[in-house]
Amino acid sequence: MYAPGALSGHNREVPVWSAPPKQESGADARAEHDAATSSSDWPQSAAVMARARTENFPVASRLLSAQVRTHLFAVYGFARLVDELGDSHQGDREAALDWLGGELDRAYAGNAKHPLMVRLSHTLHACRLPRGPFVRLIEANRVDQRVARYEDFQALRAYCALSADPVGELVLGVFGVATPERVALSDSICTALQLAEHWQDVAEDRDSGRIYLPAEDMRHFGVTEADLEHAHAGANVRALISFEVQRARALLLAGGPLLHTLSGRPRLAVAGFIGGGWAALDAITRAGYDVLAGAPVASRPRRLAAAVAVLVAGTGRAPAQQ
Repeated sequence: MYAPGALSGHNREVPVWSAPPKQESGADARAEHDAATSSSDWPQSAAVMARARTENFPVASRLLSAQVRTHLFAVYGFARLVDELGDSHQGDREAALDWLGGELDRAYAGNAKHPLMVRLSHTLHACRLPRGPFVRLIEANRVDQRVARYEDFQALRAYCALSADPVGELVLGVFGVATPERVALSDSICTALQLAEHWQDVAEDRDSGRIYLPAEDMRHFGVTEADLEHAHAGANVRALISFEVQRARALLLAGGPLLHTLSGRPRLAVAGFIGGGWAALDAITRAGYDVLAGAPVASRPRRLAAAVAVLVAGTGRAPAQQ
């Protein structure tokens, strides 16, 4: 699940972390070194993976096996790489995304060049992951190059279907539990996590020239783009954010039944993602929906408590934290 969600996107803090497991063989290490020397124009793997410790939701908990953590970090590496190319690349970003599409083809063929794609190649074959979710993540970043505003919530959800939902499908694939029914529930959770991130980051996104708040909703609450330039949110902006937070909560609840279909470590992992979502939304609520003063964030204890509450309730719902 995202992440946004949790593995992709621009999320920040997280519960329990573990470092990416090391490559298991000298051959793998040599492949990564050779790939790095031939891909120097693109973001280097160490810099991309360093972002793992700043994410909103766990990439890979120590509760998971080393093998599963290896595969999750491989998926995370791709998700971060595509975002780096789409958000920060100094050259032609469309061309960079084209290059990544080619690298994805090479990863499936077993001859990728970039270190992160070499790592991903092992995961693609070991977990038999489909190509579609990776393609959609690339397409989400293509959308970012030409779309900076969304007219209505349906348009924003369609974007989340590209930018967030694919990661949930890939995580389920790594666990070997992806079915159409589970993926549909995962989509609801991942979209909710992506929305939580957007509502936390209204000020940051505004400074980057992007507004994810649906224009239709802004008009309904009497919010203009100028209102988002203030140091603190006015009453109309707070009312709008409250409305959007409730939408995200409804999506988390809708995806909650996914927990009932899982057991063991996959269930724990999904509870962590859902709990992170509830904690993020609760943080926005505790801030009085003032997202212009800075991104409201949840502490590690609050995120852990929310994950435990989700597991105990068994419904995907965590009680609101005061």
